[in-house]
Amino acid sequence: MNKNLIKLFRALLMLVLSLSIGVFGYMALERYSFVDAVYMSVITISTVGYGAVDPLSEEGKLFTSVYIIVNLSIFAYVVSIFTTYLVEGELKIILRNFIQGREVKQLRNHTIVCGYGRNGSKACEELMKEKREFVLIESNEELLQHFKNNGNFQSLIGDATTDEVLKEAGIERASAIITTLPSDADNVFITLTARELNPSIKIIARASDQSSEKKLTRAGATHVVMPDTLGGLHMAQLIAKPYVIEFLELLNGVGGEQVVLDEFSFEELKASYHQKSLSDLDIRKNTGVTVIGLKEKDKGFLFNPHPRTVINDGDVLIILGAQENIDMFKKQYAT
Repeated sequence: MNKNLIKLFRALLMLVLSLSIGVFGYMALERYSFVDAVYMSVITISTVGYGAVDPLSEEGKLFTSVYIIVNLSIFAYVVSIFTTYLVEGELKIILRNFIQGREVKQLRNHTIVCGYGRNGSKACEELMKEKREFVLIESNEELLQHFKNNGNFQSLIGDATTDEVLKEAGIERASAIITTLPSDADNVFITLTARELNPSIKIIARASDQSSEKKLTRAGATHVVMPDTLGGLHMAQLIAKPYVIEFLELLNGVGGEQVVLDEFSFEELKASYHQKSLSDLDIRKNTGVTVIGLKEKDKGFLFNPHPRTVINDGDVLIILGAQENIDMFKKQYAT
């Protein structure tokens, strides 16, 4: 449950408890009726200064004095909590989180992204571009507000290293999790927890140190990405292989012309194209898309597969082309 919501419930409980003690005390000491006891308790708690229903006994005066002193702090606490909810918009935040929580519970086979830093924001942008369902977990509400201004995807405020927050994000129903927190230790902990809660989930983990890569792999990470290493390698290859890097940047959307590298599994192809060879499909002639690779279920990757290669159950096509050609491929070949 939201911590701020717990504060509100605690304040209401303290108010109800205090009112109950007052009602019981006045009914027992002064023989007031229930209505009169409630009235006396309310005006005493609120310190409005109205007169008593009937003159108080010595015991009643002593009880009222103690009751006022105790309730001064209780009333001040309750007022401060309610002011926070009304003035600072906490109630709106709770309502928003409640609605989002219900929407997250309906997600299946989605991706969870932990952290909205430099790497996490890029992961979210790519998932948005691919129209993949995902839930972002971020402890910094200011960063999360920036995310909300850039899409209609689900997000949660919380610590991704806790079981409760991961469960709230639907870790048991998710197909993948991307953990991009700056601390390698936190990423290892999330990896361990995610693997325990969902043994079949795909885990993509960020690492800063070389030693952390092995720890993350042992913890259950499917893939470990080291941004600093990749950045240095990319800079060196800009000198050694500039045109190769320029081509790869086109695939990543950098540059004028939009070239797309995509994948389509056997299951995504129309039934009429199952167990057909690449020459039978004639993909390049019909759509302008080039099949540059094939991931076979048992043998692994085949680069530039032979035209007589047959597409079987479990295989995945790796295709390359302009966006309009990819769209033509989807329209003609994909279900």
